[in-house]
Amino acid sequence: MMSEPVTLYKLMVLYMLSKVTFPLTGAQFSDFFLTREYTNYFSLQNALTELTEAGLIRKEELHSSSRYEITHEGVQALDFFGSKISPEIIEDIDSFLSENRLRMKEAVGTVSEFYRADSRDYMVHCEIREGKSHLINLEIAVPDEEQAGKMSNHWKKRSQEIYAFIMKTLMKEDDEL
Repeated sequence: MMSEPVTLYKLMVLYMLSKVTFPLTGAQFSDFFLTREYTNYFSLQNALTELTEAGLIRKEELHSSSRYEITHEGVQALDFFGSKISPEIIEDIDSFLSENRLRMKEAVGTVSEFYRADSRDYMVHCEIREGKSHLINLEIAVPDEEQAGKMSNHWKKRSQEIYAFIMKTLMKEDDEL
């Protein structure tokens, strides 16, 4: 193991991000680091913050979560220092990613959240992403928090069905309408 634990955590984050084709959330990092008792929440957050500030990862803030992607500079740093991660840790990360890849990809691929837009309305933000591409991105204004919550929950369950309906409807010829 390395003498500087924070450096190891940073390398582990870079390694995890280099092994996926989609962003990872702070919660997904926590799931790995905390359940396997590599570190505590505050040390992990410190590592993520330092990596972001150094430009080795990019952080995207949504209203209720953060997503992280590795940058070109992060890939270079990992190429240079990645050998400092022990084979056992690499195996543990690879195993975690293999077991959870589909669930993790789905979690960052379908986004649904709501927030208060002004004094009266709530905005429901719904999107489907594939990798770095947005397949669909909707913003819907609703009058109250209950409706916003309901719509947000339904999007998570029915996004594929809604996306397919929209595509089918938009692709119809005028004479088919």
